[in-house]
Amino acid sequence: MAFLTPTDLLHRLFETAVAAADPMQVLPRVLGPRPPGRVVVIGAGKASARMAEAVESLWGPCEGLVITRYGHARPCQSIEIIEASHPVPDAAGVAATRRMLDLLRRLAPGDVVLALISGGGSALLCAPAEGLTLAEKQAVTTALLASGAPIEQINTVRKHLSAVKGGQLAAAAFPARMRALLISDVAGDDPSFIASGPTVGDGSTPADALKILQDHGIEVPQIVLARLRAGSGVLAPGALALSRCETVIVAAPAQSLEAAAAFARGQGVAVRLQGDALTGEAADLGAKLARMAQTYASARRPGEPPLVLLSGGECTVSLRGTPGLGGPNVEFLLSALRTLDAAPGIWALAADTDGVDGAAEVAGAVIGPDSLAKARARGLDPAAALAGHDAHRFFAVLGTQVKPGPTLTNVNDFRAFLIL
Repeated sequence: MAFLTPTDLLHRLFETAVAAADPMQVLPRVLGPRPPGRVVVIGAGKASARMAEAVESLWGPCEGLVITRYGHARPCQSIEIIEASHPVPDAAGVAATRRMLDLLRRLAPGDVVLALISGGGSALLCAPAEGLTLAEKQAVTTALLASGAPIEQINTVRKHLSAVKGGQLAAAAFPARMRALLISDVAGDDPSFIASGPTVGDGSTPADALKILQDHGIEVPQIVLARLRAGSGVLAPGALALSRCETVIVAAPAQSLEAAAAFARGQGVAVRLQGDALTGEAADLGAKLARMAQTYASARRPGEPPLVLLSGGECTVSLRGTPGLGGPNVEFLLSALRTLDAAPGIWALAADTDGVDGAAEVAGAVIGPDSLAKARARGLDPAAALAGHDAHRFFAVLGTQVKPGPTLTNVNDFRAFLIL
């Protein structure tokens, strides 16, 4: 680590993790030759436009339609790229999803569909179930995101209020053949939770969705409850309409953590991988991993190489009162900062690999042993910022935000504690 400062090293680790999930790098390894006959490319997610760009770099101009987040479009030769809202859906996403479904329903058995799916697809691929409006879907999504419910539960509710999720996208193309390439942003890499599983069946029921709403005390319009009680279009695993769809995960959080670990070892830094599926309330997990870093630091002996603790997963935040400007990664890090309490020799970074933490165009932040003193010198109160879910403003004033812009991929959160 002779030429890198601790902060530089943490940034390089994050950049390496992101680069390992770049669709331009991963798709050439799995795509194969272009199938004969008519090929239609569709997709949804924060990485989908970049995935479409990678496909056309290998196959040439393609017919198709892809929906991505505002600001995440890429230049494609023939595939149409439409931008829409995330994390709460909007009319642009609904209109584009309807066009996509219409396109798929006109296909013949000999046609081939390439579906490019990544995190963010749950909001971007939006077709409210029969009888529901966009406003009602928006209200449910907003309430779920504020509740602190895990993403798996959020997506379960989304599926049963949708005409496209839970295998319904693949069913629309049947009997055409579909190959779905997924970039995973969920703990455990379960395809049924990535973008709410538009190409795979699901064993959950509308009753499960109702229970999730009840357990989290979420009040929704009566028509939403009536829709769930009446059933949904989610397909069961093994349904005939899914029999011609192959779903493959092409990039996942574990691969990005391994890439970052390899870079760290190349810099003479020892590595402890703590897992790619650590979840929970952001503040609680931040404190827990900070205490773990302190334990490792106290056990170190003179002359040992630097050590980095790497982990991934997805935190949740239960909003209380009127929230400020925050996100799960910076809330995780702010809690870690308070727990470390200026402990010497420990730095940390937490950031979302898609470049967006919460609803802000900021991926995360970095802290070091002097961060607490600098914060107090600037009049910042870590406890107040944490209680008010205002961590983005805290780190903006501190000047340690991680702002890569749209990374065009999404393999969940990245966390690193560096111990010297």
